[in-house]
Amino acid sequence: MDIKAAPNGVATIEDRILRITGYYGYYPGYSSQKNASQPSVSRCQPGVSCPSMHNGSLKKPTSLSAVEDSAVTMLELRNRGPTGVFEHRRAERQSCSGGDGTQANTENSQENQEKTRCQTCATTFLKIVWGFLIILSVSSSWVGTTQIVKITYKNFYCPFFMTWFSTNWNIMFFPIYYSGHLATAQEKQSPIKKIRECSRIFGEEGLTLKLFLKRSAPFSILWTLTNYLYLLALKKLTATDASALFCCNKAFVFLLSWIVLKDKFMGVRIVAAIMAITGIVMMAYADGFHGDSIIGVAFAVGSASTSALYKVLFKMFLGTANFGEAAHFFSTLGFFNLIFISCTPIILYFTKVEYWSSFSTLPWGYLCGMAGLWLAFNVLINVGVMLTYPILISIGTVLSVPGNAAIDLLKHEVIFSVVRLGATIIICVGFLLMLLPEEWDEITLRFINSLKEKKAEEHPEDIVDSSVHPRSRSRANGTVSIPLA
Repeated sequence: MDIKAAPNGVATIEDRILRITGYYGYYPGYSSQKNASQPSVSRCQPGVSCPSMHNGSLKKPTSLSAVEDSAVTMLELRNRGPTGVFEHRRAERQSCSGGDGTQANTENSQENQEKTRCQTCATTFLKIVWGFLIILSVSSSWVGTTQIVKITYKNFYCPFFMTWFSTNWNIMFFPIYYSGHLATAQEKQSPIKKIRECSRIFGEEGLTLKLFLKRSAPFSILWTLTNYLYLLALKKLTATDASALFCCNKAFVFLLSWIVLKDKFMGVRIVAAIMAITGIVMMAYADGFHGDSIIGVAFAVGSASTSALYKVLFKMFLGTANFGEAAHFFSTLGFFNLIFISCTPIILYFTKVEYWSSFSTLPWGYLCGMAGLWLAFNVLINVGVMLTYPILISIGTVLSVPGNAAIDLLKHEVIFSVVRLGATIIICVGFLLMLLPEEWDEITLRFINSLKEKKAEEHPEDIVDSSVHPRSRSRANGTVSIPLA
């Protein structure tokens, strides 16, 4: 059935679509001129398959011109509804403004890269600043702890009681962490909820009585042995020698991790471990293999060994821990020490192994200062991991050796022998070698290659001259030049 002309002068539905859409090729009477040479548009009868329809869309006749193709396209979009026409127009606008959009995206990406670089630089600068402060704080707290112990020994010598008293202060570790959480966190949690969250370090079920005894007992014993042996070593050795020998725990951690945890083998760390052992032997030989010196060296090496065993077992059974979990774990050790190990100083008191006349005669100021600095040392180590690079914390530990040496030399007027000084330097160098990353050789090669490239960019003429006349220069120097690949 043919479509008749509408009373408003528009001949066909095609003219209506072209007029509504504002097609640039439309003019009045366009469809009447087209119908003179083309058959009129007809509708398909109901129930009859239309050859121009396929899957609900109108197919275009192959004989239409470019203008007619556009009209048919508009018919298809009209069949889809008003959204089809809108999408078609938006696609045309995007195709026209594609170049401008690409340029704008490029400028935005460059701005984002600059912002990212600025943020990275600011973060790195803050980490370095925090690292410098952490280095000073860690070294100062450890030097202060060691020196206060030496002062306390002048009037009061009860190393196990001092160890037990300072370990009890670990109970305050979690309250310190929770206070920081309340001061900094946007979403504050209740203490019970925070304790349950941090107790996952012991397992998915949290801290139970069985896990409390199973996990806390071995670590509490190792913790007590480490501190007790270190205090015994301070009675026999100077603060410098004891702190230097304690730095050997880094080498022992590597050896135990390599044997027990199957960590990656590194030749440079083996060299560092050998240097640590060499320093220990030299320190023992400084005063001959007799007297108090060799006993003090044995105590210090035992303290470093138990410390290394503590760290390896912690990594094996508990893995890595965040600051909250570490705070919970240290507080748990403090409670275990208070409940189960309190009987030991009582036994030592009544057997008069560690005896004092009355509690009023105890040097409470020195004891509290030692315990507070020891707690600060442990807190700073765990906080520093979040604020700065872990390598800087280790550097702060090894800097306690020259700090103690300066105090021993200026205040206590200790005279260092050449052998002791050489042993201390060897141990410290071995400790620093332990801090090298696993891919240190690749990083070094990359740095050397970058220096060579910069040198080649700055002096291209020298490289050209050396490549043009290699033989003349080598003969003049009496050597054979081999070009590097």
